[in-house]
Amino acid sequence: MPKPDIHPKWYPDAKVFCNGEVVMTIGSTKPELHVDVWSGNHPFYTGTQKIIDTEGRVDRFLRKYGMLEGEEGADVQPQKKKRR
Repeated sequence: MPKPDIHPKWYPDAKVFCNGEVVMTIGSTKPELHVDVWSGNHPFYTGTQKIIDTEGRVDRFLRKYGMLEGEEGADVQPQKKKRR
């Protein structure tokens, strides 16, 4: 048996707000939750996420591991081992 009066009150119909609009209802220990991002407006879930290719890093990786056709290892130089 749990001890009486030590657990927070449970709200089975707590409302989640995003930009002043109710987006879902969940169970929580608070009656209202205010969030900036949720699955309805996050770029990953909406399909609008873009890969940021800084300085051609993605292309360089693809060439290095032979994932681009015709340019396998084009700009990858073998590394020399250092002697101690």
